[in-house]
Amino acid sequence: MFVIGKKECFGLLKGTKSLVVVFIFLITAYYSAKFSPLMTATVDLNAREAKDMYTVGILFLVVILGQLFVMGLSHDSINREMHERTMRFLITRTSRTNILLGKYFGILLFWVLCISVSFFITSLFSKSFHFFIFFQTICILTYQVALTIMLSAMISKPGMTMFLSVILGIAFPIVGIWLALTSKAWIAWLKYITPYYYLERDDWTCLVIVLIAGLMLVIANAVFGRREC
Repeated sequence: MFVIGKKECFGLLKGTKSLVVVFIFLITAYYSAKFSPLMTATVDLNAREAKDMYTVGILFLVVILGQLFVMGLSHDSINREMHERTMRFLITRTSRTNILLGKYFGILLFWVLCISVSFFITSLFSKSFHFFIFFQTICILTYQVALTIMLSAMISKPGMTMFLSVILGIAFPIVGIWLALTSKAWIAWLKYITPYYYLERDDWTCLVIVLIAGLMLVIANAVFGRREC
C-alpha cells in the first residue's frame, strides 16, 4: 500500500503539476486578501475574518473548483490500470484493498502537500496560520479524492471518467451548495451526504466529511473487489 501510494504521489509531483496548483492557490489567496476591504464592507466581516481572507480564498477555491482539479488529474487512477491490463500485475503482489487505499492516500498526500505549501507561504504574508480553515480544506479534499477513486473503480472506461470529471467538477459544487441552502424538504436531505452543509457550520462537524469519504472508499473497495482485471 505504501509503495503504491508513494508511486501515485510522486507521479503527480513530477513535472509542473504541483507548481501550477500551488501557483493557482497563491494567486487566489493574494486576490482574496487584496479585495478583502471590499468584502468587509459588503459582507460585514470583522477584523479577524478580514485578516484570514488569504486562507479563506484557498478554501473557497477548493470548494468551488477542487473536485474539477482532483478529478482532472486522477479520474483514471484505477480504471487506467484495468484498461491497460497492468492491474493484474499489482494484484499478484498485494490485495485489491491495498491497491485502492494506496492510490487514495497517494493522491490525497499530493493535495495535502500542495495545500500545506500554499498555507505556509500565505502565512508569511498574513503573519498567522488559521488551523481550522486548513483542517476544513483537508476534510473536503478527503471527500473529493474519495469520490474520484469511487467513480474510477465503478466505471471501467477512462474516457467516461474524463467526461464525468468535467461535468461533476462544474455541476457538483453548484448542486451541493444549493442543497445546503435549500429549504425544500423533499430534496434537502441530500445535503447530509455532501460536504458543503458541514462546511457552512463554524464547528468541528466537518469531521463528518471524513466519515462520508470513508464510506465512499468502502463502496469503492466492494465494487473493485468484484471487478475482473
